[in-house]
Amino acid sequence: MLKNGKIVAVKRLSVMQTSRAKEDFESEVKLISNVQHRNLVRLLGCSRKGSECLLVYEYMANSSLDKFLYGERRGTLNWKQRFNIIVGMARGLAYLHQEFHVCIIHRDIKSSNVLLDDDFQPKIADFGLARLLPDDHSHLSTRFAGTLGYTAPEYAIHGQLSEKVDTYSFGIVILEIISGRKINDTRTEAETQYLLESAWKLYENEDVIKLVDGSLDHEEYMPEEVIRIIEIALLCTQSVVASRPTMSEVVVLLLSRNSPEILPTRPTFIDSISRVRGETSTSSSSTASKATASISHLSAR
Repeated sequence: MLKNGKIVAVKRLSVMQTSRAKEDFESEVKLISNVQHRNLVRLLGCSRKGSECLLVYEYMANSSLDKFLYGERRGTLNWKQRFNIIVGMARGLAYLHQEFHVCIIHRDIKSSNVLLDDDFQPKIADFGLARLLPDDHSHLSTRFAGTLGYTAPEYAIHGQLSEKVDTYSFGIVILEIISGRKINDTRTEAETQYLLESAWKLYENEDVIKLVDGSLDHEEYMPEEVIRIIEIALLCTQSVVASRPTMSEVVVLLLSRNSPEILPTRPTFIDSISRVRGETSTSSSSTASKATASISHLSAR
């Protein structure tokens, strides 16, 4: 609490001896200080003294989304709140990618980086890994940074970074919001541990409604609406980068009741323990081995 009675949130970075830590701090300050959107957390100030750096943000009373999906407050979000969180996240990302004067790629979209205010409106946080995409570039080639399981395969394996990496991660978070499950849940059976793989199998079997969190009241939502949003999530996680929609297109899909039929293709993905899954060709074994080796190397770095 500040002297004027205002409550704020302070992010403390106490290890600033490395050049990487200093770069992350400076990157977050430069980017977020110029970004103003209702679905992006607002930076109020910063301080750097010696090896300690502080970032002062607006306070989010309801903490992070993951606590409501599979943490201590699991099962307390109703369908309307979940839908509004999905739409708010999409709008925040669309602003970063297409409405801000430069394209900003977040690189670490996940449920723990989505904060909720008093009214459960989402605000995307933690811009320490964010990168700018120059206007004349379709993508960047860069070292992997982010969270495996949420990360698009072309970036995790080859270091190819574009705004569609955030689109992929957003699709994963949608599945978490609808199912109330972690991306990789070791408490479940092997064939259902990885959420995206489980969702795709249910989609193939035309039984995707089974993905819905059992804590939701069936009278709160229309099955057709939920199925469509799951299909949008699967569209966001397609293997072919060009086949994924932009985030502004995602906003339109989420809010439109008469948009075209959605026909996603089978995803290839990296789970949270560095396995390549979802390969479709008969010759995929060698590809998967090479990719897994690449991921293991990237993770080690």
